[in-house]
Amino acid sequence: MRIIIRNSSMVPIYEQVVNQIKAQIISGELKDGDVLPSVRSMAAELRISSLTVKKAYDYLEEEGLVTTVHGKGTFVNAADSQLAAEARRKTIEDDLSLTVSKAFSAGLKKEELKEIFEIILEDYDDTDQRT
Repeated sequence: MRIIIRNSSMVPIYEQVVNQIKAQIISGELKDGDVLPSVRSMAAELRISSLTVKKAYDYLEEEGLVTTVHGKGTFVNAADSQLAAEARRKTIEDDLSLTVSKAFSAGLKKEELKEIFEIILEDYDDTDQRT
């Protein structure tokens, strides 16, 4: 598993860890039952506090993406396809919300934004798998 911490980022370190692990679960890179590195080993590898890693793992557990078994480790819960689908939808909603915010900041009106979105959607049909 590869996690990159950007100290210059305004995003808290624990959130960077959460976001990257979540992205790897959603993409299927981390699969159901995969074990995450121990809190200590992840902290040592990333050169961050163990408490920061623990906070990230706790957050992922609250979201239902991982399960921690005391003495055994923290395991990915990607088998719940409904949960994974919901996580993907949430990611898209967050991205769209940021885009809408940027559009309004740039002075676009609601109708202009709808028009742009409809034009973009016209390029896709229900069977398109573009990324």
